[in-house]
Amino acid sequence: MSTPVSSVRAREVPSDFDIKRWGTIDPVLARIYAARGLRKLDDLDHKLQHLYAPDLLSNLPKALARLRVALVAQQRIVIVGDFDADGATGTAIAIRGLRMLGFQNVHYCVPNRFLHGYGLSENLVQHIVESFDPRPDLLITVDNGTSAISGVAAANVAGMEVLITDHHLAGDELPAALAIINPNLDGDAFPSKSLCGAGVMFYLLLALRRYLLEHGPAPNQELNLLSLLDLVALATVADLVPLDRNNRILVEQGLRRARAGQACLGLRALMAVSGTDASALCAADFGFRIAPRINAAGRLEDISIGIECLLADDPARARMLAEQLHTINAERREIQAEMQDEAFRALEKFSKRADSQTRLPPVLIVADEQWHQGIVGLVASKIAERFHRPAIALAPGADGWRGSARSIPGFHLRDALARLDALHPGLMQRFGGHAMAAGLSLAHEQLEAFQHAAPACFAELIDADSLQAQIWVDGELTARDYSLELAQAIRFGGPWGQQFPEPMFSIDADIRDVGTLSGGHLRLRVHGDSGLVANAVWFYPDVDASQVPKRARLIVQLTADEFRGLLSPKLMVRKVIAI
Repeated sequence: MSTPVSSVRAREVPSDFDIKRWGTIDPVLARIYAARGLRKLDDLDHKLQHLYAPDLLSNLPKALARLRVALVAQQRIVIVGDFDADGATGTAIAIRGLRMLGFQNVHYCVPNRFLHGYGLSENLVQHIVESFDPRPDLLITVDNGTSAISGVAAANVAGMEVLITDHHLAGDELPAALAIINPNLDGDAFPSKSLCGAGVMFYLLLALRRYLLEHGPAPNQELNLLSLLDLVALATVADLVPLDRNNRILVEQGLRRARAGQACLGLRALMAVSGTDASALCAADFGFRIAPRINAAGRLEDISIGIECLLADDPARARMLAEQLHTINAERREIQAEMQDEAFRALEKFSKRADSQTRLPPVLIVADEQWHQGIVGLVASKIAERFHRPAIALAPGADGWRGSARSIPGFHLRDALARLDALHPGLMQRFGGHAMAAGLSLAHEQLEAFQHAAPACFAELIDADSLQAQIWVDGELTARDYSLELAQAIRFGGPWGQQFPEPMFSIDADIRDVGTLSGGHLRLRVHGDSGLVANAVWFYPDVDASQVPKRARLIVQLTADEFRGLLSPKLMVRKVIAI
């Protein structure tokens, strides 16, 4: 099965673009900003004073009053997190922040994906009841809870109140919690709907600090919750939420703290074991170097390892836990590579029964009895990326198939699963998620029925145009633009991420001197039509060295490469299209 041919489109710069509004910023970078909707230099002001205030979040008064009661009485609080980087980081933020505010009896409990399932489930409530003596007075969820109808009910029956902090979309029914803090609730007036789970918790802590200053007991005047911004930034990038201006401020402020050596010990240790230069840290380092090591613990073992790393106040302990996460991540990579190869081979067999790429079904579904359920989301993501189709990968669980789904731009995955559930009640045991990612479970005997029903349902909902892969670029990279100065300006010119993408350029070029690097990566010598001559690296290519065309349109990112202490510009190849 071949990768879909992509069309390359240039982002448009508004017709009223005026370079004078951008001061001394490189004109190429100014046009990049303008193509992303920014209008002038002031739009790049990442000062904290421009953050939205928490006041407009729904249900704050009741939540803050209840937390004050818990503080005065020093009641037992258990933070219920999630087993991904956002949930783990948000859990660490909650514990650190509440302790800073004077709470002395704060603990955490995060579900094991293999035993309890997602979020505040009935199974997890029972586990909490059995694990804590005396029983907690208050459960506070982070990055989950909006859909925990039965879990909240079970907690209430057990005499534990529940405060939900979350960012996931709500269903038709809300749980009977004492308060739900979620910017995506219907009618919530908070301007940014893109906060991650950790971001919501951070906002609750900001509101609580101000509330306690007004109503007592007043926190220590030297308390600075902004010390948590390194973790907020990590979670925001890791959870792939849109980087609207509010989130860009949170991420940029966190990056600045980390670059200045002010990150928590656990994050510093993770940067060290991943070979990340803290002084040159950017959002992509959080996404591709740090977050995968935290996520690996939740995928293969216990996310508590990641949480403990971020909570560590002893350098030796932080380093030990970071090295443990690094080892787990290496194992994750091996398992993922094997599962990915098996998935691609299964799809290649399927492709032989299809006449052409256009005959591929609107959703690609793969399943294997030997797969690891903690890795299926990564496999689904790679399938969706390579074949530009929504993808669902399933592995066996304790009570049936556990699946993860990933989508493509323009197709709302959770809505599609809701439609499938309406057409075929009982086909799926559970499902939930977002537009771009979702999870689901099936009974063992329902797999074949699901493999037939899902493509038929998705075909009715998907727009044929969205199945044509498009690559957006910021114009052509010329010999004049190929400079270390522009590469550095781009690196630190973000933060780049979801809906504020890192700049990519096109180059029509002859390709010479192709070589293979360790790991199967390729090095190329690029001779562009504009006179540009540059070295390039193509990570994780979908062809081997002998299949690289002599002439092609390259989609590249301009980066700064360090070798023996010297920096130079370099191209990172993202796509090669023969011309």
